[in-house]
Amino acid sequence: MSEPFPLQVGAVLSADITVPEHEREVRFYSRVLGTGGNPLWREDLMNNLGLPIIGLGERGPDTAHLPLQWMPHIQVADVAASARRAVELGGTEEMHSRDADGRSQWAVLLDPNGAAFGIIPVVPPEAVPQGAREASADAAGPVGRIAWLDLTVPDAPATRDFYREVVGWSVHDVEMEEGGERYADYAMLAEDGTPAAGVCHARGVNLGLPPAWLLYLPVGDFAESLRQVSEEGGRVLKVMEGKHVYAVIQDPVGAWVALTPGAA
Repeated sequence: MSEPFPLQVGAVLSADITVPEHEREVRFYSRVLGTGGNPLWREDLMNNLGLPIIGLGERGPDTAHLPLQWMPHIQVADVAASARRAVELGGTEEMHSRDADGRSQWAVLLDPNGAAFGIIPVVPPEAVPQGAREASADAAGPVGRIAWLDLTVPDAPATRDFYREVVGWSVHDVEMEEGGERYADYAMLAEDGTPAAGVCHARGVNLGLPPAWLLYLPVGDFAESLRQVSEEGGRVLKVMEGKHVYAVIQDPVGAWVALTPGAA
């Protein structure tokens, strides 16, 4: 997920959430994400190139029914067909936008675990903000982006198969081990074979995580970001070190997200 604007089936373009206490949440994320000498995120939550990767909206009557989760926007070949297949497989359609001719524009779905996600058509290159892809390619240092995305659930094989059919992802097994027992988590691959997301068993290092999509957002100063989480009313729930360094946090209204060092 090194490209902020990957344009293909199965690629995650962006993510958003609607929250109560909106001003407090904007302050929280701007403080937590905007650390380091060269912050990767601005106070308005655009990234350091001025690109809209994440969105923080105010919860209103039309979104009050949605779970309080960060929701990835995943590109699919056919929004209507994907939404229909999600319902057939035990998911729920929460919102579905259509144009004046009845053509599907986007949909908000819940998988059988209750994880929220959005589906959108593959975005044509001309729809990307002017100069955005060139700016990303020319960036000399780390860029604010969605570094990774994964979902931890009790029944990972069933969830893997749900997304394979709804989104069009292919799958690569990732060998895992716990207590001498080997098993596989799943890397979900976009159309060109690039890893787009992970589906994980609720065991091992992922034990205790909620069945919601977890965004990994890079920050300029990892230690300072964790300090800001606590200072601004959030909670640091888990810090992982070693080959993959990240922290799972909870914001003041209870939504989960992960932070990772910007160079990762």
